[in-house]
Amino acid sequence: MKVYGLIGYPLSHSFSKGFFAEKFAREGIKECMYDSFPIPTIGDLPALLTQQPGLQGLNVTIPYKEVVIPYLDELSPAAAKMKAVNCIRFKDGRKIGYNTDAIGFRRSLEPLLQPHHNKALILGTGGAAKAVQYVLESLNIPYQLVSRQASAATISYEQLDAATMASHTLIVNTTPLGMYPNLEAAPAIPYELLTADHLLYDLIYNPAVTAFLQKGADKGATIKNGHEMLILQAEASWEIWNEQ
Repeated sequence: MKVYGLIGYPLSHSFSKGFFAEKFAREGIKECMYDSFPIPTIGDLPALLTQQPGLQGLNVTIPYKEVVIPYLDELSPAAAKMKAVNCIRFKDGRKIGYNTDAIGFRRSLEPLLQPHHNKALILGTGGAAKAVQYVLESLNIPYQLVSRQASAATISYEQLDAATMASHTLIVNTTPLGMYPNLEAAPAIPYELLTADHLLYDLIYNPAVTAFLQKGADKGATIKNGHEMLILQAEASWEIWNEQ
């Protein structure tokens, strides 16, 4: 039996287990299973690998996309640049880290981009934000990081003024604000300054329309949640695990 799975903590919100169960059934893929492995600390990873000698691949989610790297033997060029991993392949006794978040995000974002979506705000600075930064750089879209506290690399939510909001028409939420069950939460951007020119992308997929997206829709903005990105990154993981 080939075993695949997901590490993170907690994993109550996991999409992956159901996705792969359906994929295996739909495509008649035998001798494969996908399970969730909630590990309270990344230091528990070596013990998990010992307990699961049949592991062929893992997905990695919050909060381990960055701290998992020292446990790996090798990184793909993209994962090395992002310094974030969400996919591990086990091959010939080696643990190789990849980032399929970037693949999923790019494939789901590109069809929505208009010529005026030429500057972006990235809300949050965690592992998921690294994939978004990588994609925007590859698309030649300049971006500004936004965080609760201003720093050399970020501005704070309080610093989002009318000029910044008008010029940055692509806004990507990489924070967990608004994720089930905290449905009322939303990043503290000045929503009254949004227009029909804005494209709001939320990496969250549960609920389908977060408070962040709803506030954008109310202003006529184009909105997109993270569900398609999740499907695309999962399919990309499967491709990586099964490359010859």
